[in-house]
Order: sequence, then structure tokens, then C-alpha cells
Amino acid sequence: MNQPTKHATIKITGMTCANCQTAVQKALQHHPGITTATVNLATHTATIDYDPTQTTLQQIDDVIKKTGYGTETNTTTLTVEGMTCAVCQQTVTNALQHLDGVTAATVNLATHKATITYHPGIVDPTTMKHTVEHAGYHVTEPSPHHDHDDHDHGIRHIHRLTHARRRIILGFLTGIPMMILVYIPLAPLIAPDTLMILLFLIATPVFLYIGAPIFTSAAKALRNKRLSMDVMYSMGIGVSYTASVLGTIFPTQLPNFMFYDTTILLATFLLLGRYLEMNATGRTSEAITKLIGLQAKTATVIRDNTETEIPIDDVQVDDIILVKPGNKLPVDGIVINGESSVDESMITGEPLPTTKQKGSTVIGGTINTSGVLTIKATKVGKDTMLAQIIRLVEEAQGSRPPALRLADKAVTYFIPTILAVAILTFFLWLALGQSLLFSLTALISIIVIACPCALGLATPTAVTVGIGRGAELGILIKKGEALETIDTITTMAMDKTGTLTSGKPTITDIQGLDVDETTILQLAASVEKNSSHPLAAAVVSKAQERNVTLQNVTGFTTFGGRGVQATIDGADILIGNPAFIEERHITIPPHTKEQITSLEQQGKTILLVTRSGTLIGMLAAADPLKKTSKAAIQALHTMGLRVIMMTGDNAQAAHTVAQEIGVDEVLAEVLPQQKTEKIKALQDSGEIVGFIGDGINDAPALAQADVGIAIGSGTDIAIESGDIILVRSDLLDSVAAIQLGKKVFTRIKQNLFWAFAYNAVLIPVAALFPMVFRPEYAALAMAFSSVSVVSLSLWLKRYTPPIKQATT
Repeated sequence: MNQPTKHATIKITGMTCANCQTAVQKALQHHPGITTATVNLATHTATIDYDPTQTTLQQIDDVIKKTGYGTETNTTTLTVEGMTCAVCQQTVTNALQHLDGVTAATVNLATHKATITYHPGIVDPTTMKHTVEHAGYHVTEPSPHHDHDDHDHGIRHIHRLTHARRRIILGFLTGIPMMILVYIPLAPLIAPDTLMILLFLIATPVFLYIGAPIFTSAAKALRNKRLSMDVMYSMGIGVSYTASVLGTIFPTQLPNFMFYDTTILLATFLLLGRYLEMNATGRTSEAITKLIGLQAKTATVIRDNTETEIPIDDVQVDDIILVKPGNKLPVDGIVINGESSVDESMITGEPLPTTKQKGSTVIGGTINTSGVLTIKATKVGKDTMLAQIIRLVEEAQGSRPPALRLADKAVTYFIPTILAVAILTFFLWLALGQSLLFSLTALISIIVIACPCALGLATPTAVTVGIGRGAELGILIKKGEALETIDTITTMAMDKTGTLTSGKPTITDIQGLDVDETTILQLAASVEKNSSHPLAAAVVSKAQERNVTLQNVTGFTTFGGRGVQATIDGADILIGNPAFIEERHITIPPHTKEQITSLEQQGKTILLVTRSGTLIGMLAAADPLKKTSKAAIQALHTMGLRVIMMTGDNAQAAHTVAQEIGVDEVLAEVLPQQKTEKIKALQDSGEIVGFIGDGINDAPALAQADVGIAIGSGTDIAIESGDIILVRSDLLDSVAAIQLGKKVFTRIKQNLFWAFAYNAVLIPVAALFPMVFRPEYAALAMAFSSVSVVSLSLWLKRYTPPIKQATT
């Protein structure tokens, strides 16, 4: 039966003209599986009919993006209650991914969060919620108040732990005495048949109570036509209990079928494993909880010269806020009065307080430790740096690194394989002449010992804890995939300005040719005030320092970071680097060239100033190296990485810096697209390339690199192009990011090894020695496997990268 054609309306971004419309429409019409495609420039939408057996919405999105445009999608996070194993995780993932309009869905078993990317015109969170609930789980939709969601989830988590603890205590209080009764010779005191009936009366209500969560979950799974580990556990304890009841009713035909103690202890150990697992996984997201806890609840605003305390949600941009010592900064802002030390360690990872005074920027959630500050709010609500960090960390924790594919594939075939092995073992032992009791014990042990939970938890727990630990260190990992890729990097490329250097060049020399210095500075600053280039800012700053009056300009033009041009009083003023000036056929006198060479040898950047086609002077600027740049390059070399510096600066200045810090290769006077081309060439030659840049000017290079690391960007972290964002503008943090990534990926590999090894070793043991490795022991071992994997991941919470240890 042919699957019906699906219809979708997709919002497209970036289209500006009819040519854009035609390009997108042609690309869609030529894509296999799309039957009709109409693009509307006015509404910026594409209306598409497609065959879901030949293509998917994700592939259609990719077609549009490859054409050079974007699609408008939303991302939402749902809290999914009731997932108990990797099979549950995969069930929820599959249910969401099969929804029309969903382009990506990742489910984290450790945090019980589902992160979904979707087209808002096709599907909505309510539909997603109903889909997941139809699959047998409970969903909590996100509320406007993030901390409220977290609080409710925490209460439910504690509630589940409390009920599980009661069942476990009752199970042990009942199961252990029953086991003792079985092994003590009681024949003189009570007949065996009477003992069996007594044990039945004791065990049955306890069994129904402590086994209820397992059977309830299994019933939901079967109603939705899926096999989960709770179905397996229900089979194990159900067969054990049923065999015991039959042994009680037919003691002659089924002698020694006394599994009551085993049944109770088996269910108890299963619950104990789940309890320990819930308790441990609940701690994997403590970093997010701490970040959310940093958010202030109220703020003291000054309105009409009156101090008023208002809820944080009522604070608006440009509000004047008073922050007293010991209080949290409620929002991002600028200090307009006062001086104080502010503890920013929870955001930047920097242990020492930072001095704040008039003009300083402050970050919401940090703590004012000494004086009184008056600040002007610049960003509030979801736009604050802290809110962005929380959002980035949550999205990253919901991502799925490639290592997870191995576990996903294994889980798909795991339960059917184990059931087949258990049944085959049962009949094989019977065929070899073993008793029904022996064969049944082997079947129960195999069903109980096998659990993909450890496989399902191996990767997400390590990723969740690792990303949280990174946030505490001021290292924001936007994609879980970066943790895996960073382990394989062979070459690290980086920008110079703002990455290796302070990024704030200052004018050190001004020379005029038959014109005084003040005139050169006045002309240069008057033109450069219209540019956003760092050198332009340095020229304007120097003019302000010397109280030089700037002139009006017309016809301002910029030439891609190489130079600028404008008109002042009818004269054409051109400012740029020497190569750019010579390209314009303007003569540079020999003695001036000698001066330029001498200044460039000192690592300075030259700006030549011309008027009406004649060179009239020059300025030299220096951008000092950051204190930690040399140490960071040495650390990268110690890791065995090749280091390349890429800069638009002149070759002489670039090589002077390179020689001082020891990079392996220099690419100077390159444009942004040339950096991207160089990275691609390295990748084509087999290199795995990381790139460190400022995240704005270097966006193309950051996107092209296998791992893009964006250096400190104030509070605008959400617009960064990198996979990893360093809150502080310190190159040593890039080394720490690599060390953290390597540690997390190593832990993922260790977790996966132990998860596979556990099943590979203990399933044969359960099959071959069922009377020694009894079902209750199997249940205890199963619990240990999941808890050990989660515990290994939790150790990452204490991990401090070696480079951080060396600098503290």
C-alpha cells in the first residue's frame, strides 16, 4: 500500500529578490521525492508536497540550506516522565521523529529531557506532548518560568524516590527472612506444604505492592506494541512467582519450586537498581540547577527618585537598578555610579573578584561583594547572559554525539536477542536432561541479568555532566558532537587580533610628510569614525585623547578591512595598509618605505593616509599580546597539535608575533573567505581542524572548522558561530576545553566498554550456572552495571583540566 503524499509549508529566511525565489524553487523541484514545490517571495514560504518514503523534512531543510538560505524552525524542550531504560528513550525519540514537521528530536535518558526542532507551521508542542503520552509516558510542557519547571520536576523526582525507597525496605524486610526460612530445617515444627502456603500468603501482597511499578510500566509498553526492559523484568519476576504458586498447588508434581524469596528479592533488587540509578542520574544536571539558582528573584529599581523592589520579570531595559553589597546583580547592565568588587566565578570560572566602576559591564547572577552599585539594565529576561548560558547548556545536554549511534543500534536488537537466547537456553537445558527447575532458573536469570540501561546511560550521563562542568569553568559547549570531534583534532588554527592579542590596538606612532601630526590624526580619525574596524577605533581613541576636533565627511566607503575612503572639504581621503595604497597607484617614497619596514619589524601595523592621490602621512598601531597566549601555544604543542595563525594583518607584524609565541605556520594578509579556504584545504588533506576566533569576524572559519572555538564575546554569546564558547577572553581556556573534551570522550568510551563487557560476561554465566548465579544475584549485578556507569560519569563533576590546575 502506497503511503500518501505529505504537505508542508516551510518558512524560508534570506530571500531578497526574484532570483532567490527561483533558485530555491528549482532546487526543491529537482530534489527526489518532492512532487510539487512553490516558493512565495512575499510570504517567504515554500509550499511543498512530498513522498515521505523518498525524502524527509530534514533532507528538504538541507536542500534549502545548500542553496544558501535558511529555514525558520523552533526548538522546544519537554520533560518526559516514566522512561526507565534505553528502549524507552528510543521509543520516545522514534515517536517524535515520525511527527510531520519535526526535523530533529533527541532524548536524554539521564535528564529525562526531549529536545525537539520543528517547523511551527506544521506541528506544535501540544501535538508532541500527545504523541509522547500516547506512547505511554507523561510529559511536562515548558512554562514561562524555568525555575518553576525545575521545582516541579524536582518534587516529582523526590516523590518517586520516596515511594521506591518504601518498596525496597519492605522487600528486604520480607525477602531476607523468607530466604532464611527456606534454608532452615523446619520439618519438626511445620509441614513443608504448610510452609509453602504460609510463604504464599506473606509473599503475595508484598509482591503485588513492590512489583506494581514494573508491571504498570510493562503494561503501557505492551499496549503500545513495544518491548521494554520492564516487559523483560515482568516476565522474570512473573515467571518466578507463577512457578512458586504452581509449586504450592502441586507440590508433588513440582517439587522444590519454591521461588517466593527469590521473587521478592528479585523485584527488590530491580527496584534498588532503579532507585540508585534515579538518585545518581538526578545529580547529573546539578550544574543546570545551580545556574538556574543564580537568577535573582527581585530587583531594586529607582523610578521617580524612589527605590522600589519589584519581581525580576518586571524589570525593563534602561531601568536604573540599585545593587547593595552581598546581593546578586539582577540583570546584565552598565555601572553608572559606584565602585565595587563583583564575584563572577559562577559565570566565568574566574576565582578572583573583578573590580567594577563607572562604565564597567556587569552580568546578571554575579554577586556584588563590597560597595554599592547603580546600574542601567541593558539586557533582561531571556536575553541576559545567564539565561543564554542556561539555554545553551540545556540544548547541548540534549544533543546526541555520534558515539550514541552504537548504543542506539545495539538497543534496537537487544531485547529480541536476549529473549531468543533465554528461550533457547531453557529448551537446550531440558534437551540435555536438566530438570525443569534448573532450566527455568536459567531462563529467569538471563532475562534479569540482561539490561541495555547501562548502554543507554553510558553516553548521555557523561555528556550531561561534562557539559555542566564546562559551564562551571566558563567553557560553554554548544554541541555534544564537539566533545567527540575535539578528541581527534590534529591542527589548531587561530586568528591573531582579539585571540592571541588583546584586540584593542593603540596608536604608537604618527608621522607626517610635509603635514603636522595633528592634521594627519584629524583627517584619519574623521574618516575612521565611520568604520567598525579595531584599528579605526584606535585612531578615534587617539584623537579623543589629544582633544582633536573631527571634521564632517561624505561618501564614506570601506574596502573589506584593507582600507577606507571618504571626502573632506572636497578632497579625497584614502586610508589603508601599504599594499592597498600601492594598488591604487599612489607612490610611497623610498625613505617612507624604510620607516614602514622598521615599524613592521617591531610588530606594528601601518596605516597610510593620502589626500587627493598623494601620500601625506602614516600611523602605526600595536596590539599587545595577551599574557597567557605563549603558554597556551606551548600547551597545544604539548598535546601534539600543529598550530597555525591566520590574520588579515601584514606579514611582518604577523611573523613578529608568531616568532614570539612559537606558532608553526603563519598566513598573513588573508581575508575571511581565505581563512575558510585554508581550513577546507587542510581538511581535504586529512587534517581534523579546530579554529579559535572572535566569533563574529571569523564566523565563516568557525563554521568551516571541525570544531569552532569562539573567544569571549561579552554578553552576546547566543550569536556565536562556534561549537564551543569561552566566556573569558583567555586562550588558555581553549586548552582547557580540549582537555575537558578529551576527558569526557574517554569517559564515554570507558562507560560503553563496561556496559558491553558486563553483558558479554554475565549473560553466559547466567546461562551456564543458573543454580550458582541465582536470579536475585543477577538482579543485583544488573543494578550495579547501571549505577557504575552513572558513577563513572559523575566523577567528571570533580574534573579540573590540567591547564586550569597549573594556573590557579
